[in-house]
Amino acid sequence: MVDTRVSLAGVALQNPVIPASGTFGFGYEFAALYDINILGSLVLKGTTREARFGNPTPRIAECSSGLLNAVGLQNPGIDAVIANELPRLRACYGGPIIANISGFSIDEYTACCEKIDRQAQVALIEVNISCPNVHGGGMSFGTDAKSAAAVTAAVKAVTTKPVFVKLTPNVTDIAEIARACEAAGADGISMINTLFGMRIDLKTRRPVLANRMGGYSGPAALPVALRMVYQVYEAVKIPIMGMGGIASAEDVLEMMLAGATAVQVGAANLVEPFACRDIIRELPACMERYGVTKLSEITGGAH
Repeated sequence: MVDTRVSLAGVALQNPVIPASGTFGFGYEFAALYDINILGSLVLKGTTREARFGNPTPRIAECSSGLLNAVGLQNPGIDAVIANELPRLRACYGGPIIANISGFSIDEYTACCEKIDRQAQVALIEVNISCPNVHGGGMSFGTDAKSAAAVTAAVKAVTTKPVFVKLTPNVTDIAEIARACEAAGADGISMINTLFGMRIDLKTRRPVLANRMGGYSGPAALPVALRMVYQVYEAVKIPIMGMGGIASAEDVLEMMLAGATAVQVGAANLVEPFACRDIIRELPACMERYGVTKLSEITGGAH
């Protein structure tokens, strides 16, 4: 009998499979398809202080090995998430919930994190630092070590629950960013967010996305994500939630061997709504096939 349980910054998960933010709604939408209580955890849709309609359409573009998105953090705002979305999710899901907080200033990050930290059903907070810093010339917080550390420290000052900082891959040295977050008090790292990309329509000779560029995710991102998780595992001592192209039980094992304690499944949910369910079902047999009896023991096993 294999053991799929893992512990993520002290939060016990029955398995390491977690739907990624922005690919699973607020969770309850998928409860009509299958029992979402089989999930290790789930990450809420990215939440900001004010409601956001998001970017103009088209904001999704398919690629041969994935997809581009420029949704633009469409969400009802932190107060509506707390008042409406969390209760609807808790009515059908009893496991640990991970909130995902985004912001365009340090003040917005801290305001949202302080509010979500007070919600009993939220076990961890994931802070997405891939947003443009409106007070810093529009450069993403996550592309500069000092900015990443500043957000981390500010959020940790107003929260009591574990904080995982979600890193962008669009940097020269992701290990440097991870070390800065760890030094500023981060309890864990989530990685990687989407890669920057675009498509061009040959008929119109214009970018497919209204936003021109967007975040690329899907199977082709897996080797990049694995490389970065591997590098960060050797750079920090805090746990990693690995993501980027995960679509099978084998991918889960590979990401954990690279250094992840748990994994997030993103684009695969948009292609196959039952992706997480199927991965969880396949995981025990996959573990047996590769001689893994206790999943928590393989984290970083490729080092």
